[in-house]
Amino acid sequence: MRSKHGSELFSGARETLHTLAQQDYWLAIATGKSRRGLDKVLEETGLAALFPITRCADETCSKPHPQMLEEILTDYDATPHDALMIGDSEYDLLMARNIGMDSLAVSYGVHGLERLLQHEPRGHVDNVARIPGWLAEQKVKK
Repeated sequence: MRSKHGSELFSGARETLHTLAQQDYWLAIATGKSRRGLDKVLEETGLAALFPITRCADETCSKPHPQMLEEILTDYDATPHDALMIGDSEYDLLMARNIGMDSLAVSYGVHGLERLLQHEPRGHVDNVARIPGWLAEQKVKK
């Protein structure tokens, strides 16, 4: 989200990201933004330290090609089965599907829930603050 006052986060996003990091989730960003744009957002929000690995559209293939996720997984020495793509666009969910990775649709961003559900995410949330609870439920179900 962008305004003339700089980068703004969804309500609860900062707290949620810190919670996930404290719970030892490895965080990364795969974005259609340019490197310059992403670096600016991370600087303005003060969240760069939470995302040690990031990929931008001007560095690799754009979504829905899975190369961004492939590179992130390589850097983390992980497999698609170790990861979850949390996305607000059909391109995010298609990118995850193209690499065989589970996805979580978030309906408060680019595309509406109906459109996102067409891409068979593992689940969906309507508020960023619900992500940690959803993840906790998934661990119990395994």
